[in-house]
Amino acid sequence: MILELAAFSIHSGQNSAFEEEIQRGLQTVISNAHGFEGFKVNRCIENPQRYVLQIFWTTLEDHTVGFRQSPAFAEWRSIVGPFFASAPVVEHFELVSKSN
Repeated sequence: MILELAAFSIHSGQNSAFEEEIQRGLQTVISNAHGFEGFKVNRCIENPQRYVLQIFWTTLEDHTVGFRQSPAFAEWRSIVGPFFASAPVVEHFELVSKSN
């Protein structure tokens, strides 16, 4: 399993609307992508305009090719993109160790 980690900031005062829209986008667009295994969204306590989105993919290519090169990516960005104060920083991780 691959972890996609996206860190980003949204425009001030948009938290409620953003949280509704990111949930809608995750449930209606990303969850239908091949290789999608789950997600988590966290809001920063110290800076409430900062978020971290974690998406779990079966393979790296499920995200970088299957999703990012599909029309679904444009649909996803049309939902969440207007809220971004700057471009997300996206990285991919593989599991090294885990506790129960």
